[in-house]
Amino acid sequence: MKKILVVDDEKDVLFILKKILTAKGYSVVTTTNGTNAIALAKSQHPDLIILDIVMPGMDGGEVSAKLQEHPLTRSIPVIFLTALLTKTEEYQENHIINSNITFAKPIDTEELLAQIEGLLCNGKTS
Repeated sequence: MKKILVVDDEKDVLFILKKILTAKGYSVVTTTNGTNAIALAKSQHPDLIILDIVMPGMDGGEVSAKLQEHPLTRSIPVIFLTALLTKTEEYQENHIINSNITFAKPIDTEELLAQIEGLLCNGKTS
């Protein structure tokens, strides 16, 4: 079973994503902050991380940079979530912003699941 770490400071987002991902057969670990995300990534070895960009304390960009620095976590694919991006911008860029897979909130769950499946099953994104 593939494991996904979901990091978002909004507990309702964590709840919804955990419910959706669990229903699709994924093991899901959640946290609300960047410091815990780094510790969980090192201890839980997720296959994928879904990471909010705007969070208090350490933001998603900082978390991603720290994950890239560590040999245990640098190869874990990351999908970013953000309210800073509009749906129009997301679609115009085909979910790729600054070379990162990025989804605007609110998330289109079917498209998110397709990206997850592509990354975890094929190692590819659409």
